[in-house]
Amino acid sequence: MKFAGRMNSFIFKGDYDLLTTIQKYRSMDEITHLEFNYPEHFAQYSIEEIKEAVGDMPVNGVATRFKEPFIKGEFTNVDENVRRKAIDLCKGAVDACRAVGGKVVTVWQAYDGFDYPFQVDYEKAWNRMIEAFREVADYAQDILVSIEYKPYEPRNYAMLDSIGTTLLAIEEINRPNMGITLDFCHMQMKHDCPAYALALAAKSNKLFGLHMNDGYRLMDSGLIFGSVNLSQCIEFVYYLKKYSYDGVVFFDTFPVREETEPEICANIRTFQKINDLIDRVGMDEFDKIISKNDGVASQQFLVDILGL
Repeated sequence: MKFAGRMNSFIFKGDYDLLTTIQKYRSMDEITHLEFNYPEHFAQYSIEEIKEAVGDMPVNGVATRFKEPFIKGEFTNVDENVRRKAIDLCKGAVDACRAVGGKVVTVWQAYDGFDYPFQVDYEKAWNRMIEAFREVADYAQDILVSIEYKPYEPRNYAMLDSIGTTLLAIEEINRPNMGITLDFCHMQMKHDCPAYALALAAKSNKLFGLHMNDGYRLMDSGLIFGSVNLSQCIEFVYYLKKYSYDGVVFFDTFPVREETEPEICANIRTFQKINDLIDRVGMDEFDKIISKNDGVASQQFLVDILGL
């Protein structure tokens, strides 16, 4: 399995900068790949400095981070100059991803959304967003461009808020390198069933990335994977195996009060334990219980395999 951790989990603690964080991840046996944010992780260092620090460790990809001046929207912004800056930022992320040997640019639109009735023209905003994604995808023909949806926060409503609207957008963008990154907490916030969302994305060959975490649905908690919604996490990993997901598992968790390295390792251990559990039970046994379409039997099956 391929695992990556969040750079800012170390950097936000204040003990590490980007280069020392890279070295820390390189020293962790469980971590196989690196992930960066753009432009924040590239602002203080040259590409050459970053590549030297990365060495021979694989880079999975680069995620965009929009801050000022995008608070009124990125791709949907009515100010064409700001909208153009958002598109150019994504192209810069593509360039950075290529330079460090990555494969995926993940786009989370923090501000493409709305807060009030009559604040936006929904159809015009949608069309501007689709056109922007097409431009980015055409620029990045050798790179996968992956949309990470989130229902709200910081906007009250996001333009791409669910598995349904995101897959609809991807279909309308109509580019082979456009896909989706599923964030477990974001799916919980939307009350999307994580495994159902995974199946819809994977059956269309549009599952380009994962952000694994857990939470209580009301906010982007960023807790350790499997700590809150264990049964849904087991189901999610089962479907990853069913669809033969071979990408990187990125843990997007927030160790604010926890020590960073043990928290990252707890994510990996939990994921591996779930994976091993499914292997021991056997995929066929999961298939059999699913085929019964029986909620009581499904619950008893979970209790039994967990040894409760």
